[in-house]
Amino acid sequence: MTRIFVFTNHKGGVGKSTSATNTAFGIASMLRRAGASNPRVLLIDTDSQSHATLVTTGTKDFGADDSLYSVLMADRQNAAQTLLNCIVQSTWDENLHVLPASPMLEGAERELMGIAGAPYRLADPLSRIANRYAAIVIDTRPSFSLMTEMGLIAATDAIVPVEPRYLETVGLMSVIGKINDIREGWRIQNLRVSGILVTKMNSRIRGHNHLLNELKGHSVLGKLLVGVIPSNEAVSYAHQNHLSIFSYDPKAPASKAYAQFVGRLVQRIAQGGA
Repeated sequence: MTRIFVFTNHKGGVGKSTSATNTAFGIASMLRRAGASNPRVLLIDTDSQSHATLVTTGTKDFGADDSLYSVLMADRQNAAQTLLNCIVQSTWDENLHVLPASPMLEGAERELMGIAGAPYRLADPLSRIANRYAAIVIDTRPSFSLMTEMGLIAATDAIVPVEPRYLETVGLMSVIGKINDIREGWRIQNLRVSGILVTKMNSRIRGHNHLLNELKGHSVLGKLLVGVIPSNEAVSYAHQNHLSIFSYDPKAPASKAYAQFVGRLVQRIAQGGA
């Protein structure tokens, strides 16, 4: 079964898109270097702001006929083919493909509200084409909206990016609780919270160190910690140049930290399990 990683948190600015895009690229690159027969990775952007789409394709000019919106509005019997038709190759790597977002996704939630089976409008067609990819990465908006719910229902692994700040850390249990509510409410047996990724960590700030240590010592959250990404200006410069952090500066601290995190995910893909 193809592992589908969804990056989600109801807080904005925690590095969801940065983490999703660099993780997708990192998995494809690592699998290719390892000689995998199928190193292809699909990145799905469910956020109407289209940040992940922009940095990986160089544009966000996608609309009613060539984006995730098209898939959600398609007849169910045609949705899988529509999804395939809308996928584009990223500018980062030939093995990294993108299902782009569109500003029209904002209206899609209103259009789909109340329609039977609406939360499955991504999961259903995706399940029919997922075996074409070694892994799939889903970026979500900073809220538990219908679009985010769709991403979670389609996924196998939920990754929660979080900054080492008081409100962010305190809210982690509620985020995990919400994911588990969706898992139980929709009976999504494959979905699990499989990692907390600390982003924008500054070891020179005493409060950051204190909260990271608190997280590590937490009986539940500590077991979920899968990576710590340092605050690094190279990340911003990489975004501005529409490049992955690995391509922009492979020696940057954030590059090395993301590489370690991606390595853990690739190991899970190779093992096909926990």
